[in-house]
Amino acid sequence: MHGAIPLNRTVTTGLSAQIVYAGHHRLYVPILDLCDTKHTLALFTSRFVLSAAFVGKSNNSENLNSEPIVPEVVIQRLPLYVRVLSQYSNSDRDVISSEQLGERLQMTPTQIRKDLSYFGRFGKQGHGYDVTILEQKLRTILGLDRAWNAAIIGMGRLGRAVVSYPGFAPEGFNILAAFDTNENIVGQNISGLQVRSISQLATIVKKLDIKIGIVSVPIEHAQEVIDTLVKSGIQSILNYAPLSPEVPASVNVNSIDPVLSLQSMTYYMK
Repeated sequence: MHGAIPLNRTVTTGLSAQIVYAGHHRLYVPILDLCDTKHTLALFTSRFVLSAAFVGKSNNSENLNSEPIVPEVVIQRLPLYVRVLSQYSNSDRDVISSEQLGERLQMTPTQIRKDLSYFGRFGKQGHGYDVTILEQKLRTILGLDRAWNAAIIGMGRLGRAVVSYPGFAPEGFNILAAFDTNENIVGQNISGLQVRSISQLATIVKKLDIKIGIVSVPIEHAQEVIDTLVKSGIQSILNYAPLSPEVPASVNVNSIDPVLSLQSMTYYMK
């Protein structure tokens, strides 16, 4: 894969880290944000964006000959572009240059132009990009021109924080179901969701057209839960357990582990 970072590595650049799990998609994580609970919650939406981009897609051999390969790190930057473009659009600015995008994202204009070139020609040299058109096209590329239904497994403190976060629905991500194995939690109503037994997962996934699974269970239960999601037909998983799960090549897992980010950050504190 030209330009892609090798698998099975954790790469740190500046104040950012890429957490890479064997054979599966990389996750671009701003370290400082993940070390703050409030900022971590604010980043959940962009994690969902990445899952949406990967639904039904994988970089396995079957896809290599059927469509152009885009480095995963490029896909991971697209939600950042969308966020900046949305902010510009809300401020009534019609045009943005690669230099302005670069200043906001601490990237070089050359890198931004190269990223966008994977998906076609945008804007005119010397004139910049039409903010509205570029945002719409990037949303379409990411699959954000439709709604995505998600289910969460694990309704402890983290799970409750996730379902109470108001930033998902405006971006088209609907958490429609919540599951747990604890009999004391099953049946409770949490943030408008009735917690169901995980034994009902496959039925609810089909009934509600769930495409994304969110795993917020302790590490000792995570692999079992992920296996259950996969058996239920889920191919995009957002995982908060600190492990590298084993999944089929067709399944995309984005994993978040703040401890890894903290461990990388200490490099700059020596």
